[in-house]
Amino acid sequence: MRLDKFVCKSTSLNRSDAIQCIQHGKVSVNGETVKDGRSQVHENNTVTLNGTALTPRPFRYILMHKPAGTICSNVDEAYPSLFNGTRIEHTEELHIAGRLDADTTGLVLITDDGHWSFNITTPSKHCEKVYRVGLSRPIRDDAAEQFERGVLLQGENKPTLPAKLNIVSPKEVTLTITEGKFHQVKRMFAAIGNRVVSLHRERIGEVLLDVEEGKWRFLSEGEIASFRH
Repeated sequence: MRLDKFVCKSTSLNRSDAIQCIQHGKVSVNGETVKDGRSQVHENNTVTLNGTALTPRPFRYILMHKPAGTICSNVDEAYPSLFNGTRIEHTEELHIAGRLDADTTGLVLITDDGHWSFNITTPSKHCEKVYRVGLSRPIRDDAAEQFERGVLLQGENKPTLPAKLNIVSPKEVTLTITEGKFHQVKRMFAAIGNRVVSLHRERIGEVLLDVEEGKWRFLSEGEIASFRH
C-alpha cells in the first residue's frame, strides 16, 4: 500500500493533508523518515505519525444494488455517485470492482482491498459475471453458439472470451462473461445485430444480489473468501 494511502486509512486525514505530513517529515517507516507518499509500505512495517504508531482500519467488502441514473464513482459527475445517501464512511478510500454504466442496474462489489478486487476484475481469474439483458429485437437462433465461440467487438483485434447465453424469452436473455471490457455486453449484442435496451447484473462469482435497489450490506466471511481462490 502507498504510504499516503496508509496514513489516510489510519487517521482522519484526507490525502492532501496526509501528503503534507509526509513531505514535512512527520512520518517514519521502521524508524526512518520517509518524505515520498508514493513509497510502498507492507503489513510488517511500523509506520508512525509524530511518533505515534498508526494502525489502518480493517478492509471493507460491500455489496450494493446500484440504481439506474447513478455512476460508479466516489464523487458526483454528470450523474450522481452511487454512494449518495448510503451513509458509508470514508468513501474516498473505496473503489468498485467492475463498474457499471449509468443506465445499468444491479450488483456492484465495493472495497478498499486492491489485491482482493484484482481477482474479480482480471480475466485470467475467470470470475463469472451474470447479466439479465433486455433486447430491442428477438435473439438470433445462433447467438448462443456465436457467444460461446467469441465475437469480435468493434475496435478490438481479438474476439471475446467464451460466454454463456441463456434465452429467457425472445427479447430477454441472461449472459455470463468472465471479462469486463468497456461496454462489453452492449457491444457483444451490437456485434450480432441487436441492441441492449436494459441491463442488470445479478451475480458476480458466487455472490448473488439480494438487497433492494439503492441498498447495501457488508459481505459475509464466506463471500469474501470465495474471491481469494
